[in-house]
Amino acid sequence: MKIKIKNLGALKQAEFMLGDMTIICGGNNTGKTYATYALFGFLTYWRDGLAINIPEKYINQLMADGVVHINIEEYLSKVPDILAKACEAYTDKLPMVFAASADRFKDSEFKVTIEKSEIQVFDSYRRRMKNANAVIFTITKHEDSSDLEITLLVEQDKLKIPRKAIIRRIQDALIDIIFSRLFPNPFIASAERTGAAIFGKELNFARNRLLEEMSQSEENINPMELLLKGYQDYALPVKENLEFTRQLKTMAKSSSFIVENHSEVLEDFADIIGGQYSVTRNDELYYIPKGKRVVKLTMDESSSAVRSLLDVGFYLKHIAKPGDLLIIDEPELNLHPENQCRVARLFARLVNIGIKVFITTHSDYIIKELNTLIMLNHAKPHLQRIAKQEGYKPEELISSDRIKVYIAEQAPVKLDGGQRKTSCQTLTAADIDPILGIEARSFDKTIDKMNKIQEAIIWGGE
Repeated sequence: MKIKIKNLGALKQAEFMLGDMTIICGGNNTGKTYATYALFGFLTYWRDGLAINIPEKYINQLMADGVVHINIEEYLSKVPDILAKACEAYTDKLPMVFAASADRFKDSEFKVTIEKSEIQVFDSYRRRMKNANAVIFTITKHEDSSDLEITLLVEQDKLKIPRKAIIRRIQDALIDIIFSRLFPNPFIASAERTGAAIFGKELNFARNRLLEEMSQSEENINPMELLLKGYQDYALPVKENLEFTRQLKTMAKSSSFIVENHSEVLEDFADIIGGQYSVTRNDELYYIPKGKRVVKLTMDESSSAVRSLLDVGFYLKHIAKPGDLLIIDEPELNLHPENQCRVARLFARLVNIGIKVFITTHSDYIIKELNTLIMLNHAKPHLQRIAKQEGYKPEELISSDRIKVYIAEQAPVKLDGGQRKTSCQTLTAADIDPILGIEARSFDKTIDKMNKIQEAIIWGGE
């Protein structure tokens, strides 16, 4: 999947591809967060913009014969056009995603393109539509068949739902079958997540106040509109973090596939934060340190590192699913260099169990640790010896072809397909060598300059 961006924040024109792990690094105010938030918004709203036409002849045949077959192949050839229109519809939502003026995005473009080889149609599919206690019709795709079979199970004169509802269900089925495996389910931890962890009680208080206002009002008020009123000045990822924090008690009742199959990942995470999170029956959130006399700490009393990883911790333990995309804006927030390295190893481990990872970062420690994981991922005796000696586990090592790295920077670009290159803010793909790792010049220039200055200080007097 390739994402193309134009006139979005600092980014004049840029494109990037999603890997199993995708990293955007670069200086401040270079467009990293704009690219991240725009991607998250698309993965949240992609269904809203997809328009699949169901010709009337299919519905007429269904009503006349009680069954109709729709060839899925005819829609596969239309995927590029369907997706292009969905991206146009999503671009109109960018002001809402960023909680900003529409004028800022009047020239913006957000496009997603896919290769035919990326489309993975469901082998089999079955949905039923009920009315009261009776099944009205079924939608089925049998294994090894390219047809979608819609079967009406009641007589037409007893059908109590409008044709539009039937069409909508068929459209939803085709969207599921063709597109669902293209776009991962996103979870985001924004750079503002630390504040959300502290103000959970205030969020609940605000919610209750709004509900009370709604109950006392004589006007016909949209409940969702009212509940979201307090968040209207926040970008979508920040809203998601606020709402996630508010729902921790409910989420804590569920267990992710990581709990069932990869408990060692949670043990590693607990080592990083030095304890674990806990939600009481009264919806109170605590952090319980390991081996401390203090039984539990509120988020106010906990370190900023504990707060910054709260969302990630609850995601891993309670809602993570294979195929998800975990997005973290600046995972290094408030973390000691040692824990930045351990977080990099955690990311590699998540990729290896089926969770895609997308991060923006300023951390040279994270990049260098990923380089180590790439460099150690070879069957050479001395590398295996080093890995064992330094405590690296095989499941933490990662292949270079699973990582894509982009640098937000000024670079020459052919604007709008022109022949001449113009220097502008863009995303440049970093070289990743299977032996030497990632070439992240965004950090290397600063580090080289610091080293030269220090060398001059030490040796310049001779």
